[in-house]
Amino acid sequence: MAMRSGFLDRRPVLVGLVFLGGCLGTLIRSVIAHAWPSRADGVPWGTLAINLVGAFVLATLLELLVHAGPDRGVRRAVRLCIGTGLLGGFTTYSALTVEAGQRVMSGQWLWGIAYLLTSVAAGALLAWVVIAAVRCVMGKRSS
Repeated sequence: MAMRSGFLDRRPVLVGLVFLGGCLGTLIRSVIAHAWPSRADGVPWGTLAINLVGAFVLATLLELLVHAGPDRGVRRAVRLCIGTGLLGGFTTYSALTVEAGQRVMSGQWLWGIAYLLTSVAAGALLAWVVIAAVRCVMGKRSS
């Protein structure tokens, strides 16, 4: 007997959740970017912070959802709305590449490349640490 799809599993609803999350994430990023603007000759701390916070939250969310059960119903809706939508709109790798490119084009090529590589590596390392920590905590809870 086939299971009936719940309201949250309907494709238009899921697309709508991604859209709403994306709008909210973009709004939050915009507020932070205006409060903490990046100067062409300085460290773009706002973009770096946004991307690292996004990596941390996304890794935490996805790892917790993996431990919570199958990607269906509310778990899928949360993953798509918060993970894909909100955090996809919040993080800004396009700004990262523009800011790195600005530094390269202004003659600070070493600084631009270092900023780009450091941002990506720090985000990946942070995500790896968070995933390991969540697995450790969740493993202790299940034993």
